[in-house]
Order: sequence, then C-alpha cells, then structure tokens
Amino acid sequence: MSLKRAFDVVVAGVALVLLAIPMAVIAFAVRATSRGPVLYWSDRVGRDNRLFPMPKFRTMRTDAPVVATHLLADAASHLTPIGGFLRKTSLDELPQLWCILKGEMSLVGPRPALFNQDDLIAARTERNVHRLLPGLTGWAQVNGRDELTLPEKVALDEEYLKRQSFSFDLRILFMTAIKVTGAAGVSH
Repeated sequence: MSLKRAFDVVVAGVALVLLAIPMAVIAFAVRATSRGPVLYWSDRVGRDNRLFPMPKFRTMRTDAPVVATHLLADAASHLTPIGGFLRKTSLDELPQLWCILKGEMSLVGPRPALFNQDDLIAARTERNVHRLLPGLTGWAQVNGRDELTLPEKVALDEEYLKRQSFSFDLRILFMTAIKVTGAAGVSH
C-alpha cells in the first residue's frame, strides 16, 4: 500500500467516525427540508475513465436536470432550502469519504467529472489526467473551483499530474481547509 493510499484510508476512516453525528444531522436536515432521498448518487468518471457511483448529500430538488450545475441557466432555482449552505460549506461532499475508503477516490486528485461532461473527459484524457484517481479536493479546486474555465481546470489538473507528491497533497489539503472555511470560489 502506498503512502498516499494509507493516508487516504486513515484520514477518511477517522473523518467518518468523527463526523458521524454531524453527517446524521445533515441527513436529517436534508430529509426534513425537501422531498426525496438524502443522498444523490451520480455516475462519475474515475481512474482510466471508468464510471463509479459517487454520493453527495442532495442539494438540488429531485426534478433538477442531470447536468453540471454551471450549465444551468438559474442553478439557484433548483436548490433545496439548505442546498446553497451545503454547497458553500462543501458539507454536501462528506459522503464521498466512503468512496475514498473503497479506493474509488483519493483525498486529493482531479474532481471526478460527471458521466456526460464529454468535453472535460476528452481534454483530461488527451493530457493523461484520466490516469489519476479522482479526489475529494484538488489543485484546480484550490485555484478557482467554479470560477475556472474548462481549459484552465484541465491545465491545473495536468500540473497536479506532473507535480504530485505527498507534500503537494498536504499543501492542497491545507489550502482546501482555508478555502472551504471562506466558501471561496463557490458560485452556487
């Protein structure tokens, strides 16, 4: 087992234990404020462009279109009453800790594309980024998140591919904590 994988397993396992009660509260709040399931499962593109089911706490109404949020004309109109808060604080991402334990994701890597984001998938494949395990956070997320254009995002993903190391991952995790506490780069 590599150092990166061991770190992922330990951190995700500890986080799931420590966050069990807050996650239960979030699950209750999602259920109490909107109709539908607590978790939203979407097919995402993983390592080597293999699809895997990725969970999030549901932040959108059940009738929202299945597209990347930035493609919606008025994303806010599709949010649940607590959806905006969950997205701005990234609390909606916590169920992905399970994907990290399963080995489908890592703490750090390119964010997994939706199955239908053909342009992003093709650009990442062209630059060999598809060979990486997708991450809960990544270099692109700490450098702009929703504010990045597709070419900028892919360039940052490729930079991560070339620079990846345990110390770089730790730097990205530290930067993520700072960004998340300030809700930086989240447009919806």
